Amino acid sequence: MSSGRKKRRRTCEFAAPPELRGNLEVTRLNLLALFRSLDRLHLAQEFPWELRTLFELNADLAEALWVLDQPLGRSNVAAMTQDSLASIEAILETLAEFLETLPLGDRINLAKAMPAVRKSLRQEDACNQIPGRDPAAG
Repeated sequence: MSSGRKKRRRTCEFAAPPELRGNLEVTRLNLLALFRSLDRLHLAQEFPWELRTLFELNADLAEALWVLDQPLGRSNVAAMTQDSLASIEAILETLAEFLETLPLGDRINLAKAMPAVRKSLRQEDACNQIPGRDPAAG
């Protein structure tokens, strides 16, 4: 570069909204409480498509949390943010559809079990199964 001008490196340096990480973690913890409650009540013996979709959406949120831990400019954070917000919205819709597949008694039992399970979860549990995350490191 003989002209003396430095070549600009093109990166996507969009910072995620500050509330995104908290929203992702809360949503993942709520899903974890759902999955554990279903398991404890033996309601997830068969996986209807809605439940499989919830697992996939949970994985999307885990990937988004992983992206937030990466150096700025390494990933397209703007696209990840948009995808994450869409996943959170899809979770709400899919959860409602899944709950409709359960008999009323099972829905009542699940509604009773989930708050206790959710209360037992720690904030760090939101980052379980995220590559490179050491839960003990916080």
